[in-house]
Amino acid sequence: MKYWIVTFGCAANEADSERIAGFYESRGHTKAKSLRTADDVIINTCMIRQKAEDRVYGLVHNLTLAKKKGKKIKIIVTGCMVGMAAREKTGKMLGLLKKKMPSVDEFLPIEEVGFDHAPIRINATHAWVPITNGCNNFCTFCVVPFTRGREVSRPFEDILSECHALAKQGNTHVTLVGQNVNSYGADLKNTQNRKVTFVMHLGRKRIPTLFPELLEEVCKIEKIKLVDFISSNPWDFSDELIEVIAQNPKISRHIHLPVQSGDDEVLRRMNRWYTREDYVLLVGKIRDRIPGATISTDIIVGFCGETEEQFANTIDLARRVGFTKAYVAMYSDRPETSAHKVYKDDVPHKEKKRRWKILEELINKTNLKAGTYQ
Repeated sequence: MKYWIVTFGCAANEADSERIAGFYESRGHTKAKSLRTADDVIINTCMIRQKAEDRVYGLVHNLTLAKKKGKKIKIIVTGCMVGMAAREKTGKMLGLLKKKMPSVDEFLPIEEVGFDHAPIRINATHAWVPITNGCNNFCTFCVVPFTRGREVSRPFEDILSECHALAKQGNTHVTLVGQNVNSYGADLKNTQNRKVTFVMHLGRKRIPTLFPELLEEVCKIEKIKLVDFISSNPWDFSDELIEVIAQNPKISRHIHLPVQSGDDEVLRRMNRWYTREDYVLLVGKIRDRIPGATISTDIIVGFCGETEEQFANTIDLARRVGFTKAYVAMYSDRPETSAHKVYKDDVPHKEKKRRWKILEELINKTNLKAGTYQ
C-alpha cells in the first residue's frame, strides 16, 4: 500500500505530517511518488481561516470525482478540523463533516498517531521538533484551543533525546515547535533539578516555564549548529529568554513575534495581554541585547469593529518596528471562538482586502525589493 500526505497550515501541522508518515510506514505502507499513485491519501487539515477549510473541501471533491471514475483510493482526513469535531461533545460537528465530505473513509484524530513512531523527516539537515501541543490563551479570534485542546508539554527528556538522535542522523538545524513555546513546561509536574523561570505579567508571576533551559540544553548538543523556535506570544517573552538567546550564538537571530494589531482597543478585544507600547518596548529589549536580531510577525486586518483609525495605528506600529516579514491575514470568523459569539464580523471583505494590500506593500514587498525578506 502506498500513501500520500497533503498538509495544510502551520509548522505544527508540518511536524504532525512527519509523524503521520512514520505512523503509516510502521504499518508497512510506503510513500507514493505522487498523489495520483497513492492508495491512501491523508489530508492534514487547518481551519485557522475559512480559506484553509475551503481548500480541504476542494481537494476532497477532486478525490471523490476520481473515486467515481473507478480509482481505488482511501481518503483519510486528520488535523485541526477533525480535532475540533472530536472535542465537540454533542457530535454535531463530526456529523457535519461527514455530511459535507461523505466520500471520506476515515476521520483520524491526530492524538491517535502519538509519538510512538519515529517521524519521517522530509529534510535531511533540518527537523521540526514539537515541544507542546494546544494552547491555553484563548485569543478571541483563534480556534486553536478548540482544534488542539489545552496546552500539553512533552517531557523534557523526550525532547532532548529526540534532538540527540537527530544530531546523530546528520541533522544540524532544529526548530522547536509549539503554539506558544514560551510557556513550555508550565503544566509539567516533575521539574526537579530544572531551572524554572517565572514569566511576569503586570508585576505578578503568571506562569512557570522551562523554555529558556530547554533552549540552553539543545544548544549543548555539539552537532546541532542552528536552533530556531516558533511561535512566541509577546506577553510570555521573558528577560531570561532574551538573555539565553543573547548568550547562545547557535540560536537564530530571527524571531517570529506575532503582534496581530497595533491598536490597544483592538488588542483588548482580541484578548491579547499587552499594549502596542509593551510590544515596542519588548522589541527594543530584544534588539538592545541581541545585536542583529530581526523580527517577523502575524497581523490580522479587519478584525471585528476595526476602524480606519485603528488600522492606521497598525500601520504606524509596523513602521516603528521595521518588520522583516509579516504574515498578514484578513480576519475570518471561526466557530466556537469568543469573537464569533460576542462580536460582529462587520468590516466588509473589500475593505479587509484593501488593508491587507497596504500592509503587504509596506512590509513584504518593500523588504523583497530591498533584499531583506526573511
